[in-house]
Amino acid sequence: MKLVSRAALVLVALLCLADVSVAQPAAAPTAQANVTTQAPAKMTGIGAGIGMGLAIVGAGIGIGLVGFAALSGIARQPEQAGTIRGTMILMAALVEGAALIAVVFCLVLALIAS
Repeated sequence: MKLVSRAALVLVALLCLADVSVAQPAAAPTAQANVTTQAPAKMTGIGAGIGMGLAIVGAGIGIGLVGFAALSGIARQPEQAGTIRGTMILMAALVEGAALIAVVFCLVLALIAS
């Protein structure tokens, strides 16, 4: 599992840095130069789309883990159900807020790049 997550991290880093690696040195303005300057914008849009998807998947996994831990805690100590439920809702809101910020950031990046 560690290998898969590391490979995914490397893939995301390469997509984010593709904008830098595709950049061409300044040349005389021709029709070809206009085509090459639009390629990094397309790569940035693709990276932003992948980033939005990863943010949503990460939020789903995070909220699932929070719910699982809360249910396990309530099963072990039913008398603490109210306290555990309140903490679970707070943690789920924080995870969802972080995912929402990531999605908005990627959406702004995609709109700026296009």
